Amino acid sequence: MSRTAGEMNKRKMHSYYDYSLLFLTLFLVCFGLVMIYSTSSYNAQRVYGNATYYLERQALLGGAGILIMLFVSKIDYRIYITNLPIIKIKPVTFLYFLCIGLQIYVLLFGEVINGAKRWISLGPLGSFQPSELTKIAVILFTSYIVQLAPRRLDKFVGFLRVVFFIAPLLGLIVIENFSTALVVGVIMVAICFVASKKKGYFVISAILLVAAGALFIILEPYRSERIMVWRNVETHPKGYQILQGLYAIASGGVFGKGLGESMQKLGFIPESHNDMIFSVICEELGLFGAFALILLFILLIWRVFIIAINAPDLYGGLIATGVLAHIAVQVLINIAVVTNTIPSTGIPLPFISYGGSSVMVILFEMGIVLSISNQIKAER
Repeated sequence: MSRTAGEMNKRKMHSYYDYSLLFLTLFLVCFGLVMIYSTSSYNAQRVYGNATYYLERQALLGGAGILIMLFVSKIDYRIYITNLPIIKIKPVTFLYFLCIGLQIYVLLFGEVINGAKRWISLGPLGSFQPSELTKIAVILFTSYIVQLAPRRLDKFVGFLRVVFFIAPLLGLIVIENFSTALVVGVIMVAICFVASKKKGYFVISAILLVAAGALFIILEPYRSERIMVWRNVETHPKGYQILQGLYAIASGGVFGKGLGESMQKLGFIPESHNDMIFSVICEELGLFGAFALILLFILLIWRVFIIAINAPDLYGGLIATGVLAHIAVQVLINIAVVTNTIPSTGIPLPFISYGGSSVMVILFEMGIVLSISNQIKAER
């Protein structure tokens, strides 16, 4: 019996799964665990009597995040904008209102750590930072709104419509953490920019966002002080951490002192396993190791970009764009802060910095991107 051309074409197509992205993600998570142990073992031993305290916690949450990523990667990403059978609500809408509720809860009852109220205490399980989950909500919900009527974004009014929907989440995060709000704002704008055919009004939007950011800095004394610290890092009393980070980068040279041989992590850089971890990477692995890490991030971003432009529909492409923007902006800001290129702000290095909420959320995002790749049809 003869086969039709359509049947033959179907046999020539198969689902694609981006194993390159998967392996890059796993490698970055494992590298992050190595560097967290290297940077935190001294303080962990001194404070908790257990050199692997931070490593164990991060490995547990990182392992859980990897399992979640693999599970999510096998779920059709379009389920997030499909009405659930019982409660008749889309998962993306539920997540949107859940994040608003969690952000309000943090402002009222959140746990204060290092003078900042950004966490919800989970008892023996540690703490959870809702603003990290909000990044997923913004990526999914912005992509959902845009794909409903993408041509509206050709006009400034269409962009304002998207801003109107995201404003409740963004406004709550601004009160809680200006740095995270900056990342969320960039994610939203990046998705809209890609979907719009006319880009001119984004110049006006950028000016307005910069003006709004400057206003928030002026109105909050501690933010204004960070500008002064940045301009006078060598003489300002609060420039100590950044200055020690610069010493670490300079002392590493081209090939570094060797893994585990950093001196600055021995109490000179407070909590060096967090936002300042890149400075210790430079000290121990040198410029060679730092550039190798940056190259890995570039490769990972490139793979996400390839998935975005080959996604089977607009919604998938916009989600991948949002994840790409999230990773890219956090890498850029973190490295810029550590090298004192911009004023200090608390943004972790994706996959590398210590933080359970951060690593689990970004692995969830990678799972969604892998799910999009799994829906791409490729020829055999």
